[in-house]
Amino acid sequence: MEAQWVAKRATLRHLASLHPEWTRPQLAAAVGCSVSFVKKWLKRFRQTAPDDLQVLFSRSRARHTPPVPPDLRLIQRILEIRTSPPENLQRTPGPRAILYYLHRDPDLQTQGISPPRSTRTIWKILRTLGYILDPPERTHKPSEPREPLQEVQMDFKDATTVPADPEGKRQHVVEVLNFVDAGTSILLNAQPHDDFHAETALEAVVAFLRQYGLPPTLTFDRDPRWVGSSSGRDFPSALRRFLLCLGIEPNICPPQRPDTNAFVERYHRSYNQECLQIHRPGTLQEVREVTCQGRCRNGPKLN
Repeated sequence: MEAQWVAKRATLRHLASLHPEWTRPQLAAAVGCSVSFVKKWLKRFRQTAPDDLQVLFSRSRARHTPPVPPDLRLIQRILEIRTSPPENLQRTPGPRAILYYLHRDPDLQTQGISPPRSTRTIWKILRTLGYILDPPERTHKPSEPREPLQEVQMDFKDATTVPADPEGKRQHVVEVLNFVDAGTSILLNAQPHDDFHAETALEAVVAFLRQYGLPPTLTFDRDPRWVGSSSGRDFPSALRRFLLCLGIEPNICPPQRPDTNAFVERYHRSYNQECLQIHRPGTLQEVREVTCQGRCRNGPKLN
């Protein structure tokens, strides 16, 4: 792409020297560029020698000089707002709140000090002075290998290829409840349904347990159909009480930690790419058919 622009600039310089009487619109039409392009590059050509080839190349837009450091009085005012918030602010102000008060500070306006235009500048000042600490680096530890059927992970997968029902559900029209063994990464059970709620989800778990027995641990996320109220202030959900009565440990994943349910999440990726996005089922019956075909072929391979 740069070579094409260099050729156009060279053509413009040649035409400008060959036809000095031409106007900028005429040169723009001859080169096939805008008038502003012709104006900018004619100015650059006049500032260099006619045989200078470096002028034909684009200039870097990066800063050639370091930015002007902020005023020490501005830094002092930022620290004052940070350590001693205004009376109506009952919390430690962040960069956005500090920027709000800086633009309304009468002392800075009297001294002619312009506050920064971006919260990023304030964030850099606070971080440099130690008022904002970097988050600790996360260390990834490999999980211990499991024995087969020692831990089963389950989760819902939305069949996104099924269109919304104009008179019914707009989202999650058909879902598939998948059970994956964490010890072997093998799909054990997949149950498509168009009406998964707390009762039908519990029935699906019961059907799985009747087929495969009672695993020591059953892992699932914080879906309300599993854990009940999001606040957690009420008594345990029906599924948790049911599992505890059977001697199964309910392993509930922490918030925003899909890596703790990694085996079934990894299967969802393969199931979506190798099954749903290829066959693109549009009804519950079609989802059941393609899911059954995938299970008959031992399911998508898991890495």
